Amino acid sequence: MIRLTKRVEFCAAHRYANPRWSEEENRRRFGKAVNLHGHNYVLEVTIQGEPAPETGMVMDLKALKDLIVEVVVDHLDHKNLNLDVPALEGRIPTSENLAVLIWDLLGPRLHGCALSRVCLREDAGSSVEYFGERGRP
Repeated sequence: MIRLTKRVEFCAAHRYANPRWSEEENRRRFGKAVNLHGHNYVLEVTIQGEPAPETGMVMDLKALKDLIVEVVVDHLDHKNLNLDVPALEGRIPTSENLAVLIWDLLGPRLHGCALSRVCLREDAGSSVEYFGERGRP
């Protein structure tokens, strides 16, 4: 089994707010993140599989990048995640929720290999990794 990772970047804005809570409760829970703010996200997508005998590759890196751009970046880049991304409707656009969304968007589009990991970095000091297993502690 070989794992291959491709890194891309995109920019997006968001705010944390639970619509069931008052503005005061949102500010207490989320602090400054309740204000609209942006990030220069770094997304790492890791796939896994066996190299094809004809090419020696799990997947062509350009094809993987093109897929990530088409399925993810084109829909999130320079967007207000709270307002401009229908797939996030009803969800607080945390990095955790974004990583799950990215997994759900990319996974079904891969052929001949499988998604292994989605890593999303909001900044140099924090990242979220998702391995496709929700609901497990």
